[in-house]
Amino acid sequence: MSLAAETATVRPAAIEERPAVVHTIVLAFAADPVTRWCWPEAHQYLGSMPAFTVAFAGGGFRHGVAHTTDNYGGAALWLPPDVHPDDDAVGDLVDETVSRSLRRDLVTLMGKMAGYHPDGPHWYLPMIGVDPAHQNKGLGGALLAHALERSDREGLPAYLESTNPRNISLYLRHGFTPLGEIQVGSSPTVVPMLRLPR
Repeated sequence: MSLAAETATVRPAAIEERPAVVHTIVLAFAADPVTRWCWPEAHQYLGSMPAFTVAFAGGGFRHGVAHTTDNYGGAALWLPPDVHPDDDAVGDLVDETVSRSLRRDLVTLMGKMAGYHPDGPHWYLPMIGVDPAHQNKGLGGALLAHALERSDREGLPAYLESTNPRNISLYLRHGFTPLGEIQVGSSPTVVPMLRLPR
């Protein structure tokens, strides 16, 4: 673990901080293969990703499990057991912003992603990201370690989908195991990953 990871302060993000945390996620996902497949033009991405982040992962703010680091350098939006993305809002946003040629593949992709979730109670990490200006400082690892302490304490698995192959090594180092690969039509590959409690 790097010195930055050891000294990074990870704390819950209050609902009032949601805009700043969402901005961090938007910056972090600006080169993500799946999000840029959905919204390939800059104006599409910047116009759609903030609302998608809130719809897909915003439940973490309401339950006190949205985490951020110093100066919003990184953020992790967790969903606790029995809390789910706002499927209606996600569906409306996809219908309104994703091109018709990609929409069917995206809906199928998301359905396959849902099929990999553990059956029982688990912690779900829909989004984690670090502002590119603060990457390679250990912030992603600090964010993961902070939340995984709780899932271990509760004896619950943690689940995520990696939409960027660059991030898989980080998840492997923190005990996640790939469950397979999901790819539909022209979509990039998504890797669902599970971590059993320790």
